[in-house]
Amino acid sequence: PDGEPCDFLIRLGVMDKAGKVIPKHYSKFRQINRYLEIVDDVFPYLPEGKDKPIKIIDFGCGKAYLTFAIYYYLKIKKQRNVEIIGLDLKKDVIDFCNKVAKDLGYDELQFLMGDIADYDETARADMVVTLHACDVATDFALMKAVTWEASVILSVPCCQHELFYQ
Repeated sequence: PDGEPCDFLIRLGVMDKAGKVIPKHYSKFRQINRYLEIVDDVFPYLPEGKDKPIKIIDFGCGKAYLTFAIYYYLKIKKQRNVEIIGLDLKKDVIDFCNKVAKDLGYDELQFLMGDIADYDETARADMVVTLHACDVATDFALMKAVTWEASVILSVPCCQHELFYQ
């Protein structure tokens, strides 16, 4: 979503209604665009066909800027059938994200409150996202992704900024 008005970016406060990025959120806008470049790179590894949904889970989704971005990119821009779940521990964040998704008509996007370690073992996902999940949460997310034989795993441990310069 480069410079065009984008419904989820407006609702999340990154853009104004004219499509202009709000200056204090420019770094978030750049992060979202870089993330979508990575998603575009892995797109060929996701299941093909419009009839079978691409199942994605974002473990530790937080305010879900990137979860909304992947929905927008795959469902709206690429016209793919998706089922996306964002999972987080914070009830207020989950309530907010579900309201935004509902208001935008993002019907195949839902947010659940829960711990990654306790998430349903019988589930499956084509893509597992875990960006900055704290403590051992990344470990649990990776374990589940491997068990489910996910085609794509996008993962960055929470402490990567601290470790980067070491």
